[in-house]
Amino acid sequence: MARPPSDQPTDGELEILRVLWAAGPSSLSAVCETLRAHREVATTTVATMLRLMSDKRLVKRTGSGRGAEWSAVVSQEKTERRIVDRLVDRVFDGAADRLVAHLVEGGALSGAQLAELRTLINDKTKRKPGK
Repeated sequence: MARPPSDQPTDGELEILRVLWAAGPSSLSAVCETLRAHREVATTTVATMLRLMSDKRLVKRTGSGRGAEWSAVVSQEKTERRIVDRLVDRVFDGAADRLVAHLVEGGALSGAQLAELRTLINDKTKRKPGK
């Protein structure tokens, strides 16, 4: 039995979303040009991916022909949150503290990032419950 299509972006779709989040509405050629700074991509492949992403309601197209522009429908923050929530559920059995411990103990965070994390935790614990 086939799996229903996921509303989560694939790695390739996430790469396109990053381009659109950074640049705003962009033509197909502009998206391809930005992607090509990192790796070779075929314009037809990117066009197909954008159409599939439109079906998933991740992006939308305005205009037609060569003047058409693509823009992200989903926000970067919401997308990141959904991906992290899924990661926590799938890999850490819903225990977000285990993810944070893994990042801290694994040395993945710089001193500045650790300080920012401390500030976030301190601010969160100072707030009243439910806020």
